[in-house]
Amino acid sequence: MTVRTRVAPSPTGDPHVGTAYIALFNYAFAKSQGGEFILRIEDTDRTRSTRESEAAILESLKWTGLSWDEGPDIGGPAGPYRQSDRIDIYQKYAQQLVDEGKAFYCFATADELAQMRAEQTAAGVQPHYDGRGLKLSEAQIKAHLDAGDPYVIRMKIPESGSFKFNDYLRGEVEIPWEQVDMQVLLKTDGYPTYFLANVVDDHLMGITHIFRGEEWLNSAPKLIKLYEDFGWQAPQLGHMPLLRNPDKSKLSKRKNPTSILYYQKMGFLPQALLNYLGRMGWSMPDGREKFSLEEMVESFDMKRVSLGGPVFDVDKLKWLNGLWIREELNDEQLADELHKWAYNRETLMKIIPQVKTRMEVFSDLAPIAAHFVSGIPEYDPALLLHKLSEEQFREGMQFFIWELEALREWNKDNIFVIAKAIADYLEVKVKDFLEPVFVAITGKTSSTSVVDAMEILGPDMSRARLRVALQTVGVSKKVAKKLDKAFKAYKAA
Repeated sequence: MTVRTRVAPSPTGDPHVGTAYIALFNYAFAKSQGGEFILRIEDTDRTRSTRESEAAILESLKWTGLSWDEGPDIGGPAGPYRQSDRIDIYQKYAQQLVDEGKAFYCFATADELAQMRAEQTAAGVQPHYDGRGLKLSEAQIKAHLDAGDPYVIRMKIPESGSFKFNDYLRGEVEIPWEQVDMQVLLKTDGYPTYFLANVVDDHLMGITHIFRGEEWLNSAPKLIKLYEDFGWQAPQLGHMPLLRNPDKSKLSKRKNPTSILYYQKMGFLPQALLNYLGRMGWSMPDGREKFSLEEMVESFDMKRVSLGGPVFDVDKLKWLNGLWIREELNDEQLADELHKWAYNRETLMKIIPQVKTRMEVFSDLAPIAAHFVSGIPEYDPALLLHKLSEEQFREGMQFFIWELEALREWNKDNIFVIAKAIADYLEVKVKDFLEPVFVAITGKTSSTSVVDAMEILGPDMSRARLRVALQTVGVSKKVAKKLDKAFKAYKAA
């Protein structure tokens, strides 16, 4: 048997370091066994998936040094490797489960389901699907279908007992069926949910082992039951420990930069980032901290993964990156890497139109354009609050960050539209709102156009700087809850 593993990211936002972490361990396991590693794109979320995000995922994973044997960019015998190109396949298998009595139609509307959950909550019951679709007669089902009523297809789940399976990393795991909902397999738009698409794809692509984040552990019964319903052999599942912030909370962009492209723009070496991710819950047999991808594969044993939540510490990553710079790059190589990172012609051609009108001598370039090739500036709170009150700054900056996180097309026009809408909400001039944004992005009170700078810097670095600026002024838990409530009202207006 050829070992085949995969990573299947969703192109719905920034390429996350957690994706690289899971990809690395699946890659290392497959290659250590002489096997194959597959990349598949899970783009069935039609409202959030974008080709721009997919391109960023491919670019970032390639930058780290990971490669795949089959994928949407290179093809392969089990393609297509983009789920939106496989919709007919999922629909066929969903209908097969219905025909065999292992899944069922549910015609309940969103309002009916919301009322059901509200009644369960009021009664002190954990909200769950109540199985109403199973109570429909064949005549009722036919009448709904003949009328063209929208429906989802749900899988049947046992009402009692528990499910046991052997996790590759954790041993025997038992989960009561009462904790497992009757999962939607096919949505009203004909698109599959994660569970159906992954089971079908992993089977048809011959995936033998799946190592994924521990947040998916409780969904394992649904996943493995689907294999049983189809009569297929399930891959071996293993659930990796989650990456955590230094305070042991789940790694999140609110407390740590999480985009792979952020670390690329900051000037980290890809070898150092992969090296650091390899140390997240695993170590070399000889205990050394610095090792290459090839050395990790050569010594890899998945059973040596520790289940304690590994802490992603940026300062530790910087230390390791420094080792790579000093020990692996001679002066010529370092010059080449610096040129490739920020001083290449493509990057300069973006920056020059922004700085040319402000230059009198070449030496003006560095102070004018420093924010394009630097990390996070240090902020003077007085400058951030020069035009806005603390309350206006916190509300405006937080709204701006959240709106930018949802921005599908990153360009200066879209950024300005968001800024103008928030300024109107705050009842301030847009230039007054953009002044603290300017300071947050550049660290200065005068420089190049802020929206142009944000377009050039990209979403990863821009949002990271805005978050740090907001943290500089400070947001308490109480204020954070108030901001969340206010933002929902702002979006509903």
